[in-house]
Amino acid sequence: MKIGELSEKSGLSRDTIRLYEKNGLISSSASQSETNNYRDYSDDVLLQLQFVSSAREAGISIADLRELMEAFFDSCDPSQAENVIVAKTTELKERIVQIENVIAFLDEALVKVREALGDD
Repeated sequence: MKIGELSEKSGLSRDTIRLYEKNGLISSSASQSETNNYRDYSDDVLLQLQFVSSAREAGISIADLRELMEAFFDSCDPSQAENVIVAKTTELKERIVQIENVIAFLDEALVKVREALGDD
């Protein structure tokens, strides 16, 4: 299918589809026509775009998505997909702890600043 049809079916703009393709999240092939530079997208790309859209709505970065897409769509080994998901989940949980530590530090610093200003 051409990008217009893919855009209509996926609900994504052509620019968004091109961005995802440029970043390696989806792929296309050259059209069979020798008179244009159109790209053809397989039916599988629609499923991939639905996955990408859901992941982006959840806040997953394009860089992280590349790794997930490879595990889900390029690998035939479900254990590889599981390993990627577990690793990413662990990484995010560690980042949560780090962010909570930064917030606690800043909260303490704010208390000290307010005490120095005489605000209680």
